[in-house]
Amino acid sequence: MQKNESSPNKWLVMAAVSTGIFLATIDGSIVNIALPTLKADLSADFAVIQWVVLAYLLTVVTLMLGIGRLGDMIGKKPLYTIGFIIFTIGSGLCGLAQNAAMLIFFRVVQACGAAMIMALGTAIVTEAFPPQERGKALGITGLMVSLGSITGPTIGGLILGALSWHWIFFVNLPLGIIGIFMVIRFVPASQTAGRQRFDFAGAAALFVSLLALLMALTLGETDGFTSLLVWGLFALFLSSLAFFIWLEQRTADPIIDLSLFKNSLFSVNLITGFLTFVCSAGLVLLMPFFLQDMLGYSPQVSGMVMAVVPLSMGITAPLSGSLSDRWGTRPLAVAGLAMLLIGYLAVSRLDLNTTPAVYMLSFLPVGVGMGLFQSPNNSAIMGSAPRQRLGVVSGLLSLTRTLGQTSGIAIMGAIWSGLTLINAGPAYTGEGSTAPLAARMVAQQQTVSVVVVIIAIALSLSIWALVSEKRARSSESIYLNTTGK
Repeated sequence: MQKNESSPNKWLVMAAVSTGIFLATIDGSIVNIALPTLKADLSADFAVIQWVVLAYLLTVVTLMLGIGRLGDMIGKKPLYTIGFIIFTIGSGLCGLAQNAAMLIFFRVVQACGAAMIMALGTAIVTEAFPPQERGKALGITGLMVSLGSITGPTIGGLILGALSWHWIFFVNLPLGIIGIFMVIRFVPASQTAGRQRFDFAGAAALFVSLLALLMALTLGETDGFTSLLVWGLFALFLSSLAFFIWLEQRTADPIIDLSLFKNSLFSVNLITGFLTFVCSAGLVLLMPFFLQDMLGYSPQVSGMVMAVVPLSMGITAPLSGSLSDRWGTRPLAVAGLAMLLIGYLAVSRLDLNTTPAVYMLSFLPVGVGMGLFQSPNNSAIMGSAPRQRLGVVSGLLSLTRTLGQTSGIAIMGAIWSGLTLINAGPAYTGEGSTAPLAARMVAQQQTVSVVVVIIAIALSLSIWALVSEKRARSSESIYLNTTGK
């Protein structure tokens, strides 16, 4: 467990880290809206231009855990500062790109910096704040994630309307430069794990495993999950993962200390966090098609009503974090999952008569539930990590979020497409997106029902953890009273 220490400049540390988190988050969402413009201006096929997004995602996910481990070994501040510098330089280079190949390459450079920012930001905040304020602090970082998600498409749309696409990258430069100086000035040096060797073999096995998984999920969306190539990539993922675990059990200084997972409550926190992101990302994929293709709303109206989730989440997350410092993390995590279950049950009943008001009222509990759940859950994960493992646990936390989002998009998209074709009947031979309206609507309701089941499982796990924690505290109290200690 961590000592009750904090940085005297903790709020300035928070400002520096929040700047990085905001930039890394906004950059993921601001580029998506520019893909049609990039396709036209760079004269590239969509199959090529989508790698502007995919190359960034693959680089971030595959590097995060290794960077987290390096941060524990050599210090988090140097790596975070270097990451900020690389991200800012990469942003400028992306803005200067003259063709698709250059842009994709510079996005990889930018993603290397983003991986350092995303892997170590939570660990730096955890070290800067005392345990009794950890929930509030992590709630604020959750707010920055929400703000990045909300403002990305909006700022991107405004920039594309007034300037060229190059400026969606140049806009990062002023904040990036300010953030770099704030990190150098205010973030204190962290304790390191001492002289240890970096596990290059384990890092390589983990890199191959995560890359194979992400490629399988990506190609599964386009080529179908019955493709031999996709199955081969899944097999490579599983075999590389098994090899990674085998290596970690035999390495003196592993990338991931597998003994962390002997704490069942730590594992439950990671699993439930992963499941919530699978569900939320899947619905973020489906809802624009529901609002625009099925209900006929404009992109502007669709964007406004969909903002109810990140807005309510951004408001709730800091409050939930502060309350978890007083009441404990588990009760609020359970309450958040219960609220999510209520919200997704309401969403499963949306139909072709849905109004914007009904849509927002249905999704409001989803945003509130995510805000209630995430901050306490993240606080519990970081609070259970030994100080010398904060970097890798922070990377693990970011990894579960990113993998959950990626998996959710692929899995829920595949479920919806399959159910649409089933509901359309054997006579229909087209794609899911062009199937009869009634078939698509029923498929959406059935897909959200799958989400309801997943959240119910997450809620059950969290309730079990709550009961286990109460029993453990009761047993400890009885022991102390009996022994007089």
